[in-house]
Amino acid sequence: MIQHPIPPVYDRHSEILILGSFPSVKSRETKFFYGHPQNRYWKVLAAVFGQEVPETIEDKKAFLLRNHIAAWDVIASCDITGSSDSSIKNVIANDLSPILKMADIRNIYVNGKTAEKMYKKYTEPLIQRSCICLPSTSPANAAWKLDKLIEAWGIIRD
Repeated sequence: MIQHPIPPVYDRHSEILILGSFPSVKSRETKFFYGHPQNRYWKVLAAVFGQEVPETIEDKKAFLLRNHIAAWDVIASCDITGSSDSSIKNVIANDLSPILKMADIRNIYVNGKTAEKMYKKYTEPLIQRSCICLPSTSPANAAWKLDKLIEAWGIIRD
């Protein structure tokens, strides 16, 4: 069983909640979300908001808060082989209530189909809020080129 090592990023001004499934090996090593250099999450968000791609963890946290984004993952702990979403078993979901109590979250987005599946199974029944599934920014989602991801993710600004 692997515990999620990264605390959520949010404040009382957060309006958008973006949830991944569970941090990759690289993200667990860097101790921050989307730590793999090939993951397009930070490039996509920077393009959507017309800003520079944040590089350091502090820059990334500041970027999220400046743009009223809360970030975390659906899963608090699980059994997983490497970074393989398909290997995830024995899921315990994160408790989103601290974020939802503090911030007026208008939309909850999930990054990819695994996050959506886990959210619908473990989180939605508890909090009674649906999510909007965005195409995964993972390099494994090679069918989605960067420009198409940016276009699809643009809905978070609406």
